[in-house]
Amino acid sequence: MASRTGKELKTNRWGIDLNYQDALGNWHKSPDETVKAILLAMGAGDGKLTPSQRDPVLVVHSGDQRELAGSGSIVLETSETVSAHLRLPPGLPIGYHQLQLDGEDTPRRLIVSPGNCWLPEDLKTWGWAVQLYAARSRESWGIGDFADLERLARWSAKELDAGMVMLNPLSAASPMIPQQASPYYPASRRFFNPLWLKIEWTPGATAGKVPRLEALARAGKELNRKRLIDRDKVFALKMQALEALWLQFGQDEEFDCYCAEHAPELDRFAAFCTLAEHYKSGWREWPTEYRHPASSSVAQFARDHRQRVRFHKWLQWLLDVQLERCSKDIALVQDLPIGVDPNGADAWSWQDVFANGISVGAPPDKFNTQGQSWGLPPFVPQKLRSAGYEPFIQTIRAAFRHGGGLRIDHVMGLFRLFWVPANASPAEGAYVRYDPDEMLAILALESARAKAFVVGEDLGTVEKEAHEKLEHYGVLSYRLLWFESDRPETYPRETLAAVTTHDLPTVAGLWTGSDLKRQRELHLRPNEESTAEIRDRLISMAELATDAAPAEAIASAYRLLSNAPSRILTAALEDAAAVEERPNMPATMEDQNPNWSLALPTPIEDLMKSELPKRIAAALRRETASTQQA
Repeated sequence: MASRTGKELKTNRWGIDLNYQDALGNWHKSPDETVKAILLAMGAGDGKLTPSQRDPVLVVHSGDQRELAGSGSIVLETSETVSAHLRLPPGLPIGYHQLQLDGEDTPRRLIVSPGNCWLPEDLKTWGWAVQLYAARSRESWGIGDFADLERLARWSAKELDAGMVMLNPLSAASPMIPQQASPYYPASRRFFNPLWLKIEWTPGATAGKVPRLEALARAGKELNRKRLIDRDKVFALKMQALEALWLQFGQDEEFDCYCAEHAPELDRFAAFCTLAEHYKSGWREWPTEYRHPASSSVAQFARDHRQRVRFHKWLQWLLDVQLERCSKDIALVQDLPIGVDPNGADAWSWQDVFANGISVGAPPDKFNTQGQSWGLPPFVPQKLRSAGYEPFIQTIRAAFRHGGGLRIDHVMGLFRLFWVPANASPAEGAYVRYDPDEMLAILALESARAKAFVVGEDLGTVEKEAHEKLEHYGVLSYRLLWFESDRPETYPRETLAAVTTHDLPTVAGLWTGSDLKRQRELHLRPNEESTAEIRDRLISMAELATDAAPAEAIASAYRLLSNAPSRILTAALEDAAAVEERPNMPATMEDQNPNWSLALPTPIEDLMKSELPKRIAAALRRETASTQQA
């Protein structure tokens, strides 16, 4: 791949880019020490991993009669067997099958994809982008929960003609104090966080058999008095309530069916939770015999603590039931984080597939001048393929559950990820390549089965080929008013358009200058020139007076956005509440800024009665809008 400067991208046989081009078009050499560290993390530097002589997985599109190296048979998902002679037979159904060629000891996984993500031709709608933890009602226990989500969903669909609600990641955190605040640093991307549970919806909660519930509920609601969310106190109160209700719980056929459906992954996750509680730490600090999920010691521990393991399964069942209830009125769009906590459940379960001592991040750019390292371990591409992509498949499938769509954070990770070795700065990282056609084919297969659209967060440094391939597979692109110099009328149709994201200034924060002031206080070296340009562009395009009130600036920004022909328009719920603080300030830690921990300044009951959300909805509804539900 050549650039206009004449330089050419160089990639070694392990998929490591030996150089890369940044967002400004400048070329950088990947440091030799970084390349060595990445090879070691892959298992290539010590000789443990060698290029495979035989593909462990074959990924094709429906109707592709790929040539084979011999003849054999294919066992379909239905257990039906069909013959294959020198090429794949026609008419193979989409799904995950087993290909056994004559003379080969073991079958390989055959993945047949529809080739395109599910995307109805008439999909054109709008919805709120919601940080659920922040969307509290007066009945919340200090944090937004699934009852609050149900209320927001019903209001959005029935009163505002919205067709979707896009959520922050609902992923599980490790079950101990302190609770992880960032939804983008999950212990598991396959299971949900019990903090979202509405205690009063739990079986037995209204039967009066647990007298302590009333006192726990009062203590939980008392937490609403402070705008700063105290997850540790919420966790302690909800766990007390849930443990008391668990003692009253007997047998339930639906619970048993859920456990059977999600075994053995649910069993392993529940064992992790029980071990994490027992040792009050992540798996890297456990006794050696428990550090691998396949050990006999882990199996014995699970048997010895079977009731507690079953309790954690029960929590996941409750979450699943409650989320399904929330999805009745509107299409929920979950958000898939780019990675997982290296000390969490998924990293423990799939430690043989993750790179150790590596963090995913991003090189410096004009908005994050120091670069970023997110502390999330990446999959090793060769090991992921050897696993038949099973970790990726499970992750994607879980993210579609009870959803009408999926937002993939940092979708460029399906193409390449910026690997930063431990003790190196983000500027010293290097890109590692994945197979985007195989991963997008799997994404399309799961999207088709879930009947849910896909949006790829493709902001930042993105190669042209990536944009083209995402469009080819039916993944909607992102357009942000803050980033685009052209008017919204020029945005492509196959996009989701928004004003801002959780990592960028709210309209009020930009308009009043409070966001820029906060960045200066945190010594973040903000790009003041770009910020001023965004504000000036908003004034010009929206024909705003420079001294307009924040509410008028917000309404004008969304009227401007409504001109986009994009299939989906979203509005941040923070903007509906005229919030000045952004949910997350990148490159800051918990002791510097209350990231992911600020509730909306008013309960959602009051927000739903206020005028500004109605003005935003009136703009984004669009005459041609059609509410879409999965």
